[in-house]
Amino acid sequence: MNTRIYAHADELKGFSIKNCPSMPTPSTLLMCPPDFYDVSEPRNPYMAESVGRVDKARARMQWDELRSVFEKLGKTVRVIPPVSGYEDMVFVTNQTFVGLTTRMEKVCMLSHMRHPARRGEVVHFEKWFKGEGYRIARLSDPAMTFEGMGDCLWHPGKRLLWGGHGFRTDPEVYSALAQAFEAPVVLLKLVNERFAHLDTCFCPLTPEAVLIYSPAFSPESLEIILRMFPVVLAVDEREAVEKMACSAAVIDSTAVVQKGADNAVRHMKALGLSVAEVDVSEFIKSGGSVFCLKMMVY
Repeated sequence: MNTRIYAHADELKGFSIKNCPSMPTPSTLLMCPPDFYDVSEPRNPYMAESVGRVDKARARMQWDELRSVFEKLGKTVRVIPPVSGYEDMVFVTNQTFVGLTTRMEKVCMLSHMRHPARRGEVVHFEKWFKGEGYRIARLSDPAMTFEGMGDCLWHPGKRLLWGGHGFRTDPEVYSALAQAFEAPVVLLKLVNERFAHLDTCFCPLTPEAVLIYSPAFSPESLEIILRMFPVVLAVDEREAVEKMACSAAVIDSTAVVQKGADNAVRHMKALGLSVAEVDVSEFIKSGGSVFCLKMMVY
């Protein structure tokens, strides 16, 4: 069982995605209604431009439409109740990271958010996942920060983790993730503050192809991506920032993405994916898009 951490391209000799064991794909999504969603204080560059500018009625309509798209794609959508005082709870990727061990045990690793204002969200997700039969795991060092599936992504269909770090998550936490989920981790360093989470600039579309915004990564991490993926597709700055094109969600063979990301859509269709374009522009005001608004669960 490989639980190694790969941080440099020269460590990848003999390691490939195709040799990683397979992983089941979840059939259920978790979402949180935007009852209390708002942008009241800036915690990233998007929010700095959007304080007090959220149209809450429009945000609810966009969330409902996104949920409907997921259900039309054949997925069961579960809902965790929103809690007053947590305006970012709607972004359900950040509070936990979930997956299966090699024995098919369901595990939920709790996040330790960098911003204190978000840390209270985690206990509500812990309760939900306990109720669903997940074993709860925690970081042993409370000084470390980890922001769940915002920074740590499963490779499609494979027992392999991609671990982002640089702004919200400390690289040292990935040893615990590798052990908890019995999977190797490839580290990617983020260097552009507007792309503080990995899920904003790195979107595996298929097991062989990834969509990225290349200026978000250190040169070493970009080399790792180019070495690991046979197909690397890039988005331009406008689509990466204004449309958050890399924060798409691939549901089976359909990519769900913010409408208007035309070049990214062409890339997706060229790979044989169907595309569902949605409008989640009210949530982009907070620095999150389609991927951030759902969590795949077992």
